[in-house]
This record gives sequence, structure tokens and C-alpha cells, in this order.
Amino acid sequence: MTTPARDASPAQDGSAAQHWSAVPARPAGSGPLFLGVRHHGPGSARAVGAALDAASPLAVLIEGPPEGDALVALAGDPQMRPPVALLAHAVDDPGRAAFWPLADFSPEWVAIRWALARGVPVRFIDLPATHSLAITDADAEADGHTEADGAPDGESAPGPDGRAEALRIDPLAVLAEAAGYDDAERWWEDVVEHRAAADDPFAPFAAVGEAMGALREEYGDGGHRRDLVREAYMRLQLRAARKEFGDDRVAVVCGAWHVPALGARTTATADRALLKGLPKVKTEMTWVPWTHHRLARHSGYGAGIDSPGWYGHLFASPDRPVERWMTKVAGLLREEDRPISSAHVIEAVRLAETLATMRGRPLAGLTETTDAIRAVMCDGSDVPLGLIRDRLIVGDVLGEVPDSAPAVPLQRDLTRSQRSLRLKPEALERELELDLRKETDAGRSRMLHRLRLLGIGWGEPSAGRGSTGTFRESWRLRWEPELYVRVAEAGVWGTTVLSAATAKAESGAVSATALSEVTALAEQCLLAELTDALPVVMKALADRAALDADVAHLAQALPALARSLRYGDVRSTDTAALGEVAAGLAERICVGLPPACAALDADGAAEMRGHIDSVHTAIGLLPDTPGRPAGDLAGRWDAVLRKLAARDSVPGVVRGRSARLLLDEGRLPEDEAARLMGLALSPGTPPADAAAWIEGFVGGASGGGMLLVHDERLLALVDTWLTGVPAGSFTDVLPLLRRTFSAYEPGVRRMLGELVRRGPAGGGARPDRSDAGIPGFGAGVDETRADAVLPVLRLLLGGPAPVGHDNDNDLAGVAR
Repeated sequence: MTTPARDASPAQDGSAAQHWSAVPARPAGSGPLFLGVRHHGPGSARAVGAALDAASPLAVLIEGPPEGDALVALAGDPQMRPPVALLAHAVDDPGRAAFWPLADFSPEWVAIRWALARGVPVRFIDLPATHSLAITDADAEADGHTEADGAPDGESAPGPDGRAEALRIDPLAVLAEAAGYDDAERWWEDVVEHRAAADDPFAPFAAVGEAMGALREEYGDGGHRRDLVREAYMRLQLRAARKEFGDDRVAVVCGAWHVPALGARTTATADRALLKGLPKVKTEMTWVPWTHHRLARHSGYGAGIDSPGWYGHLFASPDRPVERWMTKVAGLLREEDRPISSAHVIEAVRLAETLATMRGRPLAGLTETTDAIRAVMCDGSDVPLGLIRDRLIVGDVLGEVPDSAPAVPLQRDLTRSQRSLRLKPEALERELELDLRKETDAGRSRMLHRLRLLGIGWGEPSAGRGSTGTFRESWRLRWEPELYVRVAEAGVWGTTVLSAATAKAESGAVSATALSEVTALAEQCLLAELTDALPVVMKALADRAALDADVAHLAQALPALARSLRYGDVRSTDTAALGEVAAGLAERICVGLPPACAALDADGAAEMRGHIDSVHTAIGLLPDTPGRPAGDLAGRWDAVLRKLAARDSVPGVVRGRSARLLLDEGRLPEDEAARLMGLALSPGTPPADAAAWIEGFVGGASGGGMLLVHDERLLALVDTWLTGVPAGSFTDVLPLLRRTFSAYEPGVRRMLGELVRRGPAGGGARPDRSDAGIPGFGAGVDETRADAVLPVLRLLLGGPAPVGHDNDNDLAGVAR
């Protein structure tokens, strides 16, 4: 925090600038040094360092949970690199947790490092986490708000559940409005963050304290009655420190909103009365890495700033910050192959400074620099600005904590695995391609799958760009600070990733109520290679499969088992028992599917169509098992599909889909497919049923559009049926048809439209064209049109054709 410059514009800062510069140096005997700050402010952080250097206190008190006193020495460890956060969680309920983030530009972090470097005691004095985590939502609502864990001066702060509370009174907004600003952030930057250092290091804090005192007199606690409890505890800690070190030798770094309350004259008895009866819960605390994304408000749990990367730059570059920022931006854009020269940087700096002058600002802020970058370096486009925001304005920095920091055993085992597998957590999302034939990649796959089973979502499987074989996996990785809480929660299952995943899988198998849950769990166990859990899961699977007679449930369960058999092959896992269960499920589906498909409504038919697709794919993956050759099972499945395709009582979407699957497998002749379509689209069939059959046969992303392009008999049948739909029924079938054809690629839709537009006379779709030489495009070769391309063709082939060679016949042959 800094004082306004001497030459500040009166229209902008007015009497405030004069008042701040008139505050005298801190006199002797004036009591504790109150350094009221805004959390995560680079100007405040620099001002705190200057004030501490000038005052040289014997003790530093900081707004934060006292449980952190035992960990504060780790802030001086060379391995500690902010942003980091103090994490407190309830021992019996690790999901109930709270964070206290600190960046290198946080005033509290500067004060901690200052004290550690000089051997000065540093203590946290806010309400202990043992109380703040015990306060339930009901307790907070009884006071009219959600509990805050150290609310910044005028900012909303997250409670133990990670939600932010809304202040009834925003002190910064009130002060900004009084100064003629409509944006509190911009006002704070102008009068604090962008100002040069004051001659008197205590003057800014005295002025801020006076302003907050006036606000507290006017608004009281600002609608936050819980703050009264926190401030009572802080006053008790301050009294103890003053008694130990002396009135003038204690410095307090806290949110500026609390300064008037901490300096108020109250009795210890009154403060203890406010703390009487507070609930308590056993807690544990540690340091965890934090990210700039989590410091930003828009990323969920935040700490009150929109642009941590920009603030970090201001703190690290006190001289010529605009020039250095533009250089960073230019470097980033050059890495993305954008032609940015030194001239761009110079012009962007000039424009930003000009905008700041026109807008009456003491220094070009983020708004001015962004406007200049857009105009000069991005050619007016906002697209590159998205990259600049993610990489620089917010930033992708992930902090580090030393190995000596406390951690649950599961976290330590995970850290060892990450190092042995050379898989470092990173805040920036990235793609990871794994080849399971390699030992290291296989180990990475096992760890990621085990973490997913434990609910620790470090990685999510994604569609790979390479082979679709089972020996390759693609993952999308991104480490979030909240995952440390998930690790603490998963610690109840075991002390290592393997033992915890095994215990949770066994528990899940016993408690599962649906067959699909057990089959999904079996698949996860194979992917994670949880060999000790497989017997328990397989027993549960056999029991559920024997008792479940619902065909839909069996159909949901079979695909996971089929995939598991493939994964067992690539991971060298014995899956014989799994294969027996899968084959048994497939046989029961073949028996029960035809009666299950009768008399279904539209929603049920659509769901059953999805089950049929899944089962069809799964049966194709099943291997031979003793007494059940895969070929026999495939033959039984084909018979089931034929029965469904020919049965009138089966919904049209199921009949059409069954016929299509048989056609794709080469088990249904094209003439038979055309006959089935003709029956389904006959005049006696209700239009809605006919449209459903079409959706099942050519709908979705299964290549139905190309089937119509290359088989004009089918296209002609659809065209003839559609033109004959009565006007009263057309609006009923239109949504079905639109859904069916909208799934086609644009090129396929365009080609179908062209074929239908040409019609029979133009070589398009027509019922009597079954003997066409080129399906879908014409009955033969147009010799006149073919002759027109011969000159170009000769040039492409390298000159005139050989003597006696019949070009026309040759071209016709190629066309055929």
C-alpha cells in the first residue's frame, strides 16, 4: 500500500491526497502499529514491508488461524514457493475444510517473511479453525450470514464450505463513491496500488484506519455480526502480546475493516463473553500449494482479485511496470507465432500511457494496457486476449511446499508415486498420451485410475488422437488445490493409494444395489489393477447378475464387462471368471430382449435402441469361453435382431435399428433391407411409426447418410414416402426427421439434397433405378460430358493418347 503522489489530480483524489500527506510520523507511545491492508494487494504488501522496516517491532501479529503458528516457520523454507495456502479440515469430516491463500504479493506473506528473516515472533490471531469449522450453516444463518474466515477489508470472503458471503456494506464501494468513482476496484488501484511510496511509511495506514473508523461509526459491523466474535478473539490475543512485548513493540497486519475494532477500548471480560459457548471440532492444518486461478474470483473459491498475474507483476516490477508488462505480452504472442516486433511494444506502451492520462489515472492500469494490447498487438481482436488473460493476467502458477510440511499418509504416498512416475502436478490443463506397453506409462495409468476410483479427479480420460487400441490411453490432467481435501477424505480408506482404492472398491461392491454399478466397478478394478479387490467384486457381480431379471439392467451391465475383458488382455489380468459372467449375461439378454421390446412407448423405445447398440458392440468383443464359443453367441444375437426387425409389435425405431445392424454386419442382403424399408414405409403404416423406423435405420452418427447417398433404392423409398405424407401428419413427423437428418455431416446433407433436387429426370432418386450403373448418381455414362474432359485428362496423363487407344471407352470404364 502506498500514499497518493504529491501531484495527484484534485479532480481524481481531491482532499484525500492532501489529508494522507499531512499525517505525521508515528509518535512514540502511540500503542500497537496497526497495518490495515487489503488482502493480496501489491501496493499494500510493499507498504507493509516499508512500515515494518521503519518500526522494527518485537512481534508481528497476523489475521489468520492460530493453528498455523506451528507451521509458520515453514514459510522460510527454501522449498516453499507461493502461492500457497493454509488448509484446515475437520478430522472426523475432512470434506469440511477451509483455505487461507497467500501469494508473494500478499501483505501477510510479506510480514511473515520479514519476521522470519529477523527472528521476530510471528503469530496468527484470528478465530481458531477449531471454531470456524464447527460453525454450521444453521448457526451462521441464525446470525444472518455465512461464516467468514478472515474477510478482507470490504471484500466477500469464503466460509468453511467454500461459499462466499455477500457483504451488506462494501467499504471500498462507499469510499470510491465518495471520491466520485463508480468502480471500487479502479479507485483502490488509483489511490493505493499505482501510487509511489510515501515519505512517511505509516501515513497510508493511518489514513486508511481513519477512513475505516468513519465507516464503522456509520455502519457498525456492516451486517456481519460474526465479525464481532472474530474481533473479540483478536483483541484478546493483542492484549496478551502487548503484555509480553510492550505496547509500542507489536505490529498487527489485518484487514483494514478490522483496524477500528481492534483499537477500540473494551474489556477482556466483555470479549470473553462474546466467545463463550462457541462450538468446537478437532482439526488438522497444513500448507498446500495454491494456484493463481484459485486466487481469481471467477474460478470458484477465490481470494478477492480478478487478476493475480497482473498483481504479481506489479509487485515484482516496481519500476517501469507498463514497459515490462508489454514485453511479457509480446513474448507470449511470439511463442504463438504472432508477428510482434519491438515497435509494437513501444506503440502499445505509448497508447496505454496516453489512455491513462486521458482517463485521469496516475498510472496505466490493467484496463489501459489491455485496451492498448488489443489495438496494437491483436489488430482489434479479442481472441488473443483470451490467451493473455489465461497465461498472464490470471496466470498458471502452481506453488510448492516443502516435504517437511504435515500431510496425511495417503498424500505422502501419492507424492512418492508422482515422483517415481515422473508425473508432476501442474495447474495448467494438459493432455497426456499413455502407451500401456511401457512400464512407466502403465504405472501412470494405474495411479490415475485408482485416484478416480477414490474420487480424486486429477485426470479425466479423453478421446485420444492416435490409435483406438486398448494399449493406448489419453488423459486430460489438471491439479486443483481442492484435491488436497479430496485426498484427506480418501485417507479413511487406507494409507496408500493402492490400499485405499482396494478398500473402497470392496466396500462399493458390497453396498452396490444395481448390477450396472457392480459391472462399472469391475471395469475400474481391472483398469486400476486392484487384484485383491477383484474376488469380492466378482462375487458381488455373480450374485447381482443371478438375481436381476430386468433386460435393461443386463444390457447396461454387459458393455462394461466386455471392455473389461479387453483391458484384461492388455494388462495381462486373468479374466476367465469375468468372461463366464459376461457370456451368461449375453445369453440371458438374447432370451429376454424380444419380449422386452414389445409395447414400448416412444421414450422406452429410444432407450432400448441405445441398449441394443451397446449390446451389439459388446457381443462383438466377447472372447470364446469354455462351452460358449463366441461365434455361437454371435449367431444367436443375429437371430434376435432378425426377429426384432420383422416383428410388427416392436416399435419402429427398434425394428429399423435391428435391420441396420444386420445390414452393416453383412447378415442382411440389400434386397431384403429394401423390402423391410418398403414395408415400414408403406401407405398403411402411420406416418409417426414410419418416421421412427427411418430414425432407427439411418439416424444418428452411424453412417446412415452415406448409406442413402450410395444406395439410391433406399433413398428413393424415403423420398417417395416423404412426398406422400398427408399434410395433417407432416408436422407430427417433422421433428423426428429433422433430428435424424441433422446428425449427418454438412457435406452428406448437401449431397442428399442435390440428389433429391435433381429427381428422376436429373439422375436423382427414383424408385425404378435399381439397375443404375453408378448407384445414386446416374444410370450410365454421359458420353458428351465425358468427351469434354478428355483434353484436360490428356494433359494430366502427359500428352496425347497412344495410337489405337480408345479414350472414350477407357474413361467410361473408369467411371463405371
